Order: sequence, then C-alpha cells, then structure tokens
Amino acid sequence: MELIVISNPAAVADESSLINKLFIAGLKYFHLRKPESDVQTVKKLLNGIAPRFYERIALHQFHEIAADYGIKRLHYTERAREASNTIQWQSKLDDGFTLSTSAHDISGLPGLTPFDYVFYGPVFDSVSKPGYQSKLGADFKLDKTNIKSKVIALGGVKLSNLANVKAMCFDGAAVLGTLWNEPDEALERFKQLKENLPA
Repeated sequence: MELIVISNPAAVADESSLINKLFIAGLKYFHLRKPESDVQTVKKLLNGIAPRFYERIALHQFHEIAADYGIKRLHYTERAREASNTIQWQSKLDDGFTLSTSAHDISGLPGLTPFDYVFYGPVFDSVSKPGYQSKLGADFKLDKTNIKSKVIALGGVKLSNLANVKAMCFDGAAVLGTLWNEPDEALERFKQLKENLPA
C-alpha cells in the first residue's frame, strides 16, 4: 500500500528541510499543494528541496514550472480537471508526465482512466478541516471492478485507522493534517505511519 504526503497549504517553519527529511525517511511521493501561494513562494520552497527528490514531487498548481525542476508529476484538482480535457491530458502523458487527480464522487472514478491515481475522500472525518466529515460507512469496501486508476484514501487518515484503509480496498493513503497539525511531530508521525503501513 502506498503512503503519500500532501504539503500543508500554509507555510511551515523550515519546510524545505523537513520535506528533505521525509524523503530521506522513505517518503515515496510528495504532493506540493499551496493554493494561497504565488509562484515565487512555491519556487523558493522547491529551491530548498534536494534536486534528487524532484522526480518524486507532484505539483498541484503552477504546472508551467515543472520543466524548470525536472518534475514529471502533475496533479489536477477536481475543478482543474473539469476545466481541461482528454486531449490536454494525453499531451501531458505523451510528454512523459504522470497524472493524478482528486474526486469526491465514487461513481465518477471509472471515467478517470488517464490518471495514474486518484485521491478520493473524505474517507474518514478530516483531521485538518473540522466539520469535513466522511459519508462512508465503517463497513465500506471500494468496488474496483471498472476502475483502472489506483485509488488513494484521503481525509482523516491516521495511525489508528491505517489498517482500515487497506480493509476498504484502497490502494494507498494520503496524509495532511496528521502530519502538519503539529509540524514539530511531522517526521516522527510519518515514520510511525510508514512502519505500520499494510503491505
């Protein structure tokens, strides 16, 4: 099962250094999502990350700077995906990019074939967004019969429910609030999640 980390939407003290440490501790993929930041702020953050990790970073916005950093992973929010089209995605795939997206409706997952993986949530009550609650029952199991993309559980994922993610038939988990609500604990919490990640 995969474990993906999404950045804190706000700035974090020594953020680049902390991201480097997460990669060194075994983080496979990091999603850089800064919806309120400008492109210069995002570039400054990237400049502090070791270049050897760029291939493992997905950009949520400012896709146009990907080439400057050798980044080959692009994420499309639900809104951005709805504003683009299959021709644009195919062009990116032809250029060697790996694409991901977000979805909040299970019925739409089978149609997201250009995307390597899809964040689906909230699977549990959100840690970072109070009041953002899951609509899934405790006995939910994802039927992947017609879904070609990997589906990554998002929302409220923490150590105590990591095994549930696997039982629900998701391909992986993405974490945000569990790490960033207490940035001083982020590295240690990531290590605990990684050690307890179901196969």
